[in-house]
Amino acid sequence: MSDSGAPLVVRRVLLKLSGEALAGDGGFGVERAAISQVVNEIAGLVAEGVEFGLVVGGGNIFRGLSVAADGMDRATADYMGMLATVMNALALHDMLERSGIQARVMSALGIDGIAEPFVRKRALRHLDKGRVVIFAGGTGNPYFTTDTAACVRAIDINAELVLKATKVDGVYDADPVNNADAVLYKAVDYQRVLEEQLAVMDATAIVMCRDHGLPLRVFNMTVNGVLSKVLHGSDDGTHIGKPLS
Repeated sequence: MSDSGAPLVVRRVLLKLSGEALAGDGGFGVERAAISQVVNEIAGLVAEGVEFGLVVGGGNIFRGLSVAADGMDRATADYMGMLATVMNALALHDMLERSGIQARVMSALGIDGIAEPFVRKRALRHLDKGRVVIFAGGTGNPYFTTDTAACVRAIDINAELVLKATKVDGVYDADPVNNADAVLYKAVDYQRVLEEQLAVMDATAIVMCRDHGLPLRVFNMTVNGVLSKVLHGSDDGTHIGKPLS
């Protein structure tokens, strides 16, 4: 239970982190303090019995789409971006293990000696044993974002909720950075996200969650303790899809 005494509302989740979340104020590379904040929150929840799958982006190291827009072959740029996610996954794995949390890195790209290959049944066994599983390498295919990879892996592991960690408080009707009058949605359905092209995840990811009845929560990971609050039933952030029981 949380400090407030509220019980957990879900037990198995998929947490999607941006690469920038690991970069801290530097905006590039990996910052130990930034990873520590994420790991400490995960560690407390693992102790309560939460089962975590993680997907992390690679934008703090390499942005495939931006490079492709400058003329590089898109598939090549995407594969380079996938390798960046492997680097971030290894950094997260190291910090989790140093914190006493058993973790495994599973990659959609074959990288023997560095990460396990992704095998669904093996991932499920790791989760059943209380290990945090970090899914790297995206889907293993170019042209798909890590948002889509997060939703694919969430479905693979029978997650009850996808958590999209951001640096803003949730989903707004306009960019809150540039528009002081932007309105925060506390709850919204998949169709509205698609029709209004709200900045949540790419359309492929949203459609996959909709078709599998998988709810999403978009929240501000920079707020200390917010991850625990969400999993104990708070309304922090924006909820998309069916309510949590």
